[in-house]
Amino acid sequence: MGLSACAADPDEGTNGVGKLSPAEIEGKARSVAGSAKAVRLAGTLVSKGDTFKLNMRLKPEGATGSVTTKNSTFELLRVGDALYLKADAGFWSHAAPGGDEPSEADSEAADKLDDKYVKVPQGDPSYKQLRGFTDMRLLLGGLIGLHGEKVKGDRDQIGGIRTVKVKGGADGEGGTLDVALEGSPYPLQFARGGGAGVVVLSEWDKDFPLAAPSAEETLDYGKQLPRG
Repeated sequence: MGLSACAADPDEGTNGVGKLSPAEIEGKARSVAGSAKAVRLAGTLVSKGDTFKLNMRLKPEGATGSVTTKNSTFELLRVGDALYLKADAGFWSHAAPGGDEPSEADSEAADKLDDKYVKVPQGDPSYKQLRGFTDMRLLLGGLIGLHGEKVKGDRDQIGGIRTVKVKGGADGEGGTLDVALEGSPYPLQFARGGGAGVVVLSEWDKDFPLAAPSAEETLDYGKQLPRG
């Protein structure tokens, strides 16, 4: 028996995606992600010098989850175009105009908003950015794209599922994508180039309940949220 017969086939028992070219692997991952009905996105993103830690469950019609910034953690819930933000009193007092120490009136207002869902007005300057954290297609479209020449990397495991890496550039400077070798070739992890964050993508196509908060849980802030 030759030595080659004893060598384990790295693609045995897989979906065969590992045998494809790097560009084809990325294409398969983008295709299944583009038609997926739901996903959980968890990890860190660095944008314009700010670091955001996300743990969001996403589907085309809405999302629910949390975002952590340098100063605070808040929850987001989107149902259609209706976007709600929930945070503690510390978040709202920090958002006092001018960035000064919150006044007694500010503190009282913040206490009323503590742990309540506040509907974000669509005309508010923060609506577009906050909605971006809840937009499945926008997030996935921005995350899964690799820049530079596609290079096939090592085999790995993400969440107990075997993967193959595809890198943008030899050193992954254009991002590194881990694509599942078991079942559908879902993208399971994306490391952005230049240390700009790593996100894990899981619970693909697992639906989750999505409903607007009750009137008791909600406070209407009016036309604009307080500015920090």
